[in-house]
Order: sequence, then C-alpha cells, then structure tokens
Amino acid sequence: MVKSMTGYGIAKGQVGGLVVTVEIRSLNSKFLEMNLRLPGVYRDKELELRSDLGKQLDRGKADVNISFENNDLAKRSTVNKETFAAYVDELKALCKEFQLSEVNLFDTILKMPAVLNADKAEVDEQQWVQLKALVNQAMTHFNSFREAEGKVLENEICGRVEAISNAIPLLEKFEQARIDAVRAKLQKGLLEIKESNLIDQNRFEQELIYYIEKLDITEEKVRLKSHCDYFMQTIAMPEANGKKLGFITQEIGREVNTIGAKANDAVMQRTVVEMKDELEKLKEQLANVL
Repeated sequence: MVKSMTGYGIAKGQVGGLVVTVEIRSLNSKFLEMNLRLPGVYRDKELELRSDLGKQLDRGKADVNISFENNDLAKRSTVNKETFAAYVDELKALCKEFQLSEVNLFDTILKMPAVLNADKAEVDEQQWVQLKALVNQAMTHFNSFREAEGKVLENEICGRVEAISNAIPLLEKFEQARIDAVRAKLQKGLLEIKESNLIDQNRFEQELIYYIEKLDITEEKVRLKSHCDYFMQTIAMPEANGKKLGFITQEIGREVNTIGAKANDAVMQRTVVEMKDELEKLKEQLANVL
C-alpha cells in the first residue's frame, strides 16, 4: 500500500472546559523532521507526545500545532503592585528630569522585570487524556489524507513501472535485426581484405561470437522484468514501503542504463530513452511516498 508523505489533519474539542485545536500537516522529507508547538503547561509531556507522534508520522517534515482559544490554562499573570509602584515613581522622576513624555509609561512598566508574576497552571491527568484523544483524532484524519493521496500516487507509479516492463518486448523486436546488421557489416569488411590471405577464419568466427555476446542484452532483460515484477509485488503489500520501492527503482535504473550502453542501435536507443523518461518520473513520484 502506498501512503503519501504529504498529509493534513485537524481536530477540535474541549480540554478542561477550554476549546483546543490540534493541527497536523506534513511534506516530503527523507527523514522525520517534527516541529511541535504546544502550550507551556504541557512542556513536561512534550517528550512523551513527540515519541507517540514520531511512531505514527514515520517520515516527512511535519508541523504539529496544539493551541488553546483561551490562554488562561497555559499562563496566569498577576501584577506585583509594590514593584509596579516603585517603577512608576522612578520613571516619572526620570521623565520630569529629562523632559520626556509619559504617554507609554504604563506599557513600559509592564515589560519591566518582576512586574508580572506568572503562575503556571497545572493540568490534571484527565485533561491530558482528553488532549491525547484530540491528538489521536487529528492523526486519524491525517492518516486518511495520506492514504487518499497515496492511492492517486499508486496508480501513477504502477503505470510508470508497467510502461517500462511493456517496453521490453519492443526491444526484442529489433534485437535480432541489430545482430544481423552487425554480422553483415563485419563480413563485408572481411570480404574486402580476404584476398590478402592474412585472415584466420576460425579466429574471425571466435571474435565475431565474442563481439555479438557483448551486444547481447538477454540477461539484462530478464533482470529488468524481474525487478519490475518485484516492484509490483512490494507496492501491493499492506505496509508502507517507500524506501524499499526506492531501492528497487535503483536496480531498475541500472538495468535500463546497461541496455542503453549495449544497444548500439538507433531504434533500440529510442525505446531506452522512453524507458529512462518513465524512470525519472517514477523517481519524482517516489520522493513523496512514505
């Protein structure tokens, strides 16, 4: 089964009486790159959450955002009145001394050290269970998106591999004609110098056989067909096999390149070029397979 590395999932619900939104999105990447954003109150649960998400995301550049519509759960702040009053007296005196405006004095004081006392709200286990349920709900939607995208990719990928496999019989149509042309060319050259009596006919036949064997692509065709069949078997497996499919594609590419190097025929070379074109498109699509 093919699953796309591109995915999106969102879930919205209540945790401890507050509305929480969990959003997961990912793009393709060779490895897992996770950017997790969540309220500070859950920082002690971050490692646990990263571990759970990592097992399900597997690969891809993923952004996971957990946000509250009301920030009171994450942070509650109180004003230290004594410190605030001290800053007011001191800054007003400075403004008077240096003839500065007091328009933004209030906002300035609130940003001064020790003016605000931030108390981290505590979250009980029940709220954590509710949050994890929302994360799982978003992940379910995320995986459904990946599977839907994967089906589209699978159809295209299988079409590319079938095109490469179907091109093998096309090569066979011109293979014998190519060998006959090489034999005729060598024999013509032999006739031109035969009168010199310097030609060893047995040795010539041996060299001819050796030369034709060097042009033979039977083994490459068999291996190429085998790799294409193995690819189709692997893509039909229930688990995601993006990396394995990539390795098989490399083997397909090696055989196609070897056939191209041995072809020595314009018509066969055109078929090889078409195979390489399908191969490049296949690689591009596999880059987004989980």
